[in-house]
Amino acid sequence: MPAIKPISELRNYNTVLREVTADTPVFLTKNGHGRFAIVDIRAYEKLRTELELMSALAEGEESARKRGWVSLQELPRLLPSGSKRRFRHPHSIRAKRLLGFT
Repeated sequence: MPAIKPISELRNYNTVLREVTADTPVFLTKNGHGRFAIVDIRAYEKLRTELELMSALAEGEESARKRGWVSLQELPRLLPSGSKRRFRHPHSIRAKRLLGFT
């Protein structure tokens, strides 16, 4: 369950930071409204990676709708030369980079 604190509690920032874990962000309010979130860096990086992947998947789906889908048999022919050996799993970040999504 997230911790919700008024921003004035940052005067004792060590106490606030101790409450932040990978599963529990601390939300800071100003005048009773949400203003900031303090999250664990691992949770932030995971969230950012997931958002990048979801964005790339949405971009790929949109491209497939416009230009058609590519079969697994066609895929090696469409990849840049030299990348065929490195292409291991379609969901990996490496594959995402090879396909030009980053």
